[in-house]
Amino acid sequence: MTKPDFDVIVLGGGAAGLFCALTAAQRGRRVLVLEKSNKVGKKILMSGGGRCNFTNLDVTPDNFISANPHFCISALSRYTQWDFIAMVDRHNIAYEERKHGQLFCLDSARDILDMLVAECDAAGVQIRTKLGQYSVQSAAAGQEAGYKIIGEDKVFTCQSLVVATGALSIPTLGGSDFGYTLAEQFGLPLLPRWAGLVPFMFSDAIKGLCERLAGTSLPVTASCRDQSFTEALLFTHRGLSGPVILQISNYWLPGEVLTLDLLPGIDASALLTEARTSAGASQLKTVLQRHLPKSLALELLFQWQPDAIERPLAECSDVTLQALGRQLNHWELKPAGTEGYRTAEVTLGGVDTNEISSKTMEARQQPGLYFIGEVLDVTGHLGGFNFQWAWSSGYAAGVHV
Repeated sequence: MTKPDFDVIVLGGGAAGLFCALTAAQRGRRVLVLEKSNKVGKKILMSGGGRCNFTNLDVTPDNFISANPHFCISALSRYTQWDFIAMVDRHNIAYEERKHGQLFCLDSARDILDMLVAECDAAGVQIRTKLGQYSVQSAAAGQEAGYKIIGEDKVFTCQSLVVATGALSIPTLGGSDFGYTLAEQFGLPLLPRWAGLVPFMFSDAIKGLCERLAGTSLPVTASCRDQSFTEALLFTHRGLSGPVILQISNYWLPGEVLTLDLLPGIDASALLTEARTSAGASQLKTVLQRHLPKSLALELLFQWQPDAIERPLAECSDVTLQALGRQLNHWELKPAGTEGYRTAEVTLGGVDTNEISSKTMEARQQPGLYFIGEVLDVTGHLGGFNFQWAWSSGYAAGVHV
């Protein structure tokens, strides 16, 4: 029997792929990472504004979206955020905690990439970039190798093949559908895919409002389909962005209404009614501008109560104040769509996890074939959860291949 070139080949040199490779190599496995682009870890380098939000202090299964919600539990419990933080500490990487338990590099995302590459080097992982186009085949009968990777200038064989090719988000950083095509080639079902953690765009009058308010930010609660997040909203020239929009975009479907509470925790109707009693001579716009950015307060009044902008509160009726209060706490918007994969941080959906072992990440009906990271139907919330899934799923496969 012909001995394979490698025990393990990992397709994709991103977060999940590198972590799986170093984990397998530390067990003595002969590992090769194949990356199509000119360098590994491109998405790591751009993440978190170049500071890489590499994990979160509070990781639970509730932070992940999947048609099979229990699938992520095993991997997340076997390699936790504390395990990854311990590795970061061993490499003396400086980091800081930001809101909601998010951990960021103090200096640069490159610290995380350099750590992963150093661990790969120390364990003997071989990394080959600029692979170009390639195809995958099952090895012929009678060979010890399980899989054959046929590149433009070379053929590689391996016993175990790990698909860590990412997904469709941010194609300029290497996002593609190759992992999905490979899954279908070997008979694995796919679930519908769509862009997640992505800004919204508008085509109606809201588009003009967003253009005029571009750069304005404020904390809001965004709600859709029984899900709510309270975070910062950012108006852009194209529509709405900011952490709260990225979070809720994972739950929004085309044609649905998005609801914004512009004064979270405050009953806006009661606020305005009480202000009329205590400061009746104040203009309505003046009161609103104490709680909202001035430009936003004026834009909303022009839309909702144009006749009352300059009016003293004492002259505003209960009907006017109640209606305005309801709109402030329950502003309904219908996005025309999202910005799509071009700016999406993640891809929702993917390889159906019902066909994958939650313990090993191996395809149930295709021995020796593993899927990890974003290509699977597991998507984390904003805040370091998708990186933790990369580490956890990469480890789960790495200790088994």
